Amino acid sequence: MSPANAASPLSTPTAPVSTFTCADGANYAPQGKPNPVVKAGEFAIAAAFLDHGHINGQCNGLTEAGADLKWVFDPDAKKVADFLAMFQPKFPALKAARSYDEILNDPTVKLVASAAVPSERGPTGLRAMAAGKDYFADKPPFTTLAQLDDARHAVATTGRKYMVYYSERLHNESAMHATDLVRQGAIGRVLQVLGLGPHRESPGTRPAWFYDPVRYGGILCDIGSHQFEQFLTYAGATDATIMHAAVANHAHPTTPAFEDFGEASLLGNNGATNYIRVDWFTPPGLSIWGDGRTFILGEKGYIELRKYVDIGRDQTGNHVYLVDNKGEQHIETNGKVGFRFFGELILDCLNRTEKAMTQAHAFKAAELCLKAQATAWRLPA
Repeated sequence: MSPANAASPLSTPTAPVSTFTCADGANYAPQGKPNPVVKAGEFAIAAAFLDHGHINGQCNGLTEAGADLKWVFDPDAKKVADFLAMFQPKFPALKAARSYDEILNDPTVKLVASAAVPSERGPTGLRAMAAGKDYFADKPPFTTLAQLDDARHAVATTGRKYMVYYSERLHNESAMHATDLVRQGAIGRVLQVLGLGPHRESPGTRPAWFYDPVRYGGILCDIGSHQFEQFLTYAGATDATIMHAAVANHAHPTTPAFEDFGEASLLGNNGATNYIRVDWFTPPGLSIWGDGRTFILGEKGYIELRKYVDIGRDQTGNHVYLVDNKGEQHIETNGKVGFRFFGELILDCLNRTEKAMTQAHAFKAAELCLKAQATAWRLPA
């Protein structure tokens, strides 16, 4: 039996999973069938600072894995009301906190999830860890290398976790199945990873900070963080060198500091290479917010992921294409893999283990995107 056909999440599928699809990636929040790893009352969480819609995906994943949502806080009452309308039917005891401190002062809260403005995610996490909470940040987790250094120091001194919602792998069934295929040796040693992360801008719906690189970090720091995390995972690298990085503002003259295009290439410390392209040029005609794809080249075959759509043929996502010495396979993973990261994260927090993701890996992906952003050439418009 070839590695591609060996035991995998597809051979022993979890309960069916449905994926929430939308035209705007800011509100993309996958949903799965509950698969709790703890009993009710064993793992209380809070959501704080709801500046990005990813907070809904973060909380979906955690609560489906058994977490109890106890508190929510944001200075904007409308955001809190919308969040309560979404989650209070399942968690009637969920309350709006009067301040972030009210959450931090609750000894029963074990983890704080946050999707604050990117430049504020680092400081928000430092406060959570100082209060004895583990922290789960939306990506990008930082906008400066100084923030990353501060977080590394806080982890070392507090012993708390600073985890990151790299959703384009962790909350996508095709990407998680590819993780397993690579680890099983389905394509042999990985030589190169190509990551494409186009997104839809949806003009008129974005807050002012979205166009300010000081606050969102720049395109390679922001959506590029997904791609660097995937490269480290699929290639099995623990570090990388930035060989090339470039950004541009090709079509947004009214917001000249904004970056609508970015590219970078990396050399992993194990010899694998990586190229990424990220952009805000998804056309209105696409049925989903972005045609995210990943290509993984190995010595014995290759994998292509069509994560969110198979254009012109199938508007569902989670397609894995595998080619090896034995032939060609199209593997539909929707509803067959699940989102195990969240349950593993809860158990890691309770047991102080690192099964879901190591702290070193989470921080290395952040470091690479920050370094790529800092060294990027500015292309002419």
